[in-house]
Amino acid sequence: MDINFSSLKVMIIDDSKTIRRTTETLLAKEGCTVVTAIDGFDALAKIADTKPDIIFVDIMMPRLDGYQTCALIKNNSEFKSTPVIMLSSKDGLFDKAKGRIVGSDQYLTKPFSKGELLEAIQTHVQIAQAQ
Repeated sequence: MDINFSSLKVMIIDDSKTIRRTTETLLAKEGCTVVTAIDGFDALAKIADTKPDIIFVDIMMPRLDGYQTCALIKNNSEFKSTPVIMLSSKDGLFDKAKGRIVGSDQYLTKPFSKGELLEAIQTHVQIAQAQ
C-alpha cells in the first residue's frame, strides 16, 4: 500500500540539531509537513497548535526527557491515539520496556536509516487507516 506522505504532519523532538535537521529534510522531501522541537517543553507548547499525526521523541534530552514527554502526550485525551515513536542510541531491553510503559508505540535505535524512518511512519498510518 502506498502512503501519501504529503498529507502527514510529523513532529520531531530532539535536542540534537543534526538529528532535527536531517530528519526534517528527509521527511520534507517525502512531502511531510514537519514540526521540530528542541525538548519536551518546547514540544508540549507546540503540540496543541500543530496537532501532529505522528511524533518522534528522543529519550535523552535536558529538562524533560523523552519518557516524561511521551507520558504527558499519552495522558492527554486529545493526543492519546497519536503514535509516539521513541528515538535513542540506547537499545537495551530495559530502555525499550520503559518506553512501552510510558505509552510509546515504537522504538527506533539511532542511527536510523531513511528507510526505517519511513517504514515506521507507514506502519502507523496503515494501523490508523485500518481502525
